[in-house]
Amino acid sequence: MITIHITSASKVGCVRSQNEDMVLVGNHFVRNDGFKTRVDLTNSDRYLVAVADGMGGHNRGDVASSDALHNLQFFFHDLPTGLNPGGINEMMVGWLDSINNIVASKGRSDEQYKGMGTTLVGLAFYEGEFYSLNCGDSRLYRFRDGELTQLTSDHSLSNMLGSSQHSNIITNCIGGGCSTSFIDIVKITADVKAGDVYMLCSDGLTDMLPDHILTTLLTNGSDANNLCDAAVAAGGLDNVSCCVLQF
Repeated sequence: MITIHITSASKVGCVRSQNEDMVLVGNHFVRNDGFKTRVDLTNSDRYLVAVADGMGGHNRGDVASSDALHNLQFFFHDLPTGLNPGGINEMMVGWLDSINNIVASKGRSDEQYKGMGTTLVGLAFYEGEFYSLNCGDSRLYRFRDGELTQLTSDHSLSNMLGSSQHSNIITNCIGGGCSTSFIDIVKITADVKAGDVYMLCSDGLTDMLPDHILTTLLTNGSDANNLCDAAVAAGGLDNVSCCVLQF
């Protein structure tokens, strides 16, 4: 039995007129709200948490992030049993093609949706195995023994060039005009330990709070709502969303 205490929050911030982020926790969707729960998992269970940061299309990134998470939730729970990591990867690549087509087709049929897209970062539990999922520049972190470690790599121009001058330009996402989207899928089961804290977040959190501040907040027991409030207090220049999982 694996027990996880989960908190999540998603806030509009101080500048944006609407929240284009969304968080998925199990079967619960979070936007402009907070949510907390406890889950007890056995090897026969499936569970998914994810953060999507929408963008573009006349501010209809809210539609892209919602479409991606609702579609992913249905897809994940509809997966056949007995898949190995290679099978999971193959199915996820197929899902990415499908959701890209869905998002793009909305843009072709209605001008207000043209160019909309979303990032996606997730942590999935499938038949006893944990997988990280990443498309874009939202992030998954592990906090262990006072040390914060980023587990995903940003699909961004600044990361490619090794500079912070283009921090808001992403090179990969769902929709958004990307014709060659990809998703990083990594089995991380062997690295998950009791006492670990995992955090998923949009860049609205990490742009406002550097790693040393996040480390201090997590050391002091901050939950997702506390972290989002701290990012808003620091300026809240973007929508801010996160999910904190205590194993």
